Amino acid sequence: MAESDKYITETVLRERARLRSFIRKRMPDANEAEDVLQEVFYELVEASRLPEPIEQVGAWLFHVARNRIVDRFRKKKEQQLPLAEEQDEDDGGLDDLLPLADAGPEAAYARGVLLAALHDALDELPPKQRDVFIAHELERRSFKELAAESGESINTLLARKRYAVLHLRQRLQEIYDEFDV
Repeated sequence: MAESDKYITETVLRERARLRSFIRKRMPDANEAEDVLQEVFYELVEASRLPEPIEQVGAWLFHVARNRIVDRFRKKKEQQLPLAEEQDEDDGGLDDLLPLADAGPEAAYARGVLLAALHDALDELPPKQRDVFIAHELERRSFKELAAESGESINTLLARKRYAVLHLRQRLQEIYDEFDV
């Protein structure tokens, strides 16, 4: 038992900083990120009691952390995105939803695949739907501004964006499932 405790202590000390950074980049609330970190280490303690040892403990910890983060986001009720005029200037939009390019080769690969799939899915949209989606979601322009500029009603623009979102969800679901985002 003492050997197991020593192994756990060494692992926690060795992996804590990297794991905390990994979780913190994916969770905006520092307290919630700390809770996830503690859950991951609790699972390490539980797993250490199993007869089969964990072969790559570092990779296992990051896998468990990612699953806990996903679980937390799934538990939260779907929240509506704030309107463009309510966004902070520092809000990166799409970049906040994608893995960080400098978070390692796996994250860079995932980011590239996701961006390519999004680009392809956007190309499949009718031009008016694509233009509204890009203007509102990526360029962060308001529907009010788009309506004034195009002469279209806000409801027409909302409908076009809705159809675009439905298409993108359906088209990107397979990739979402593959990366277990």
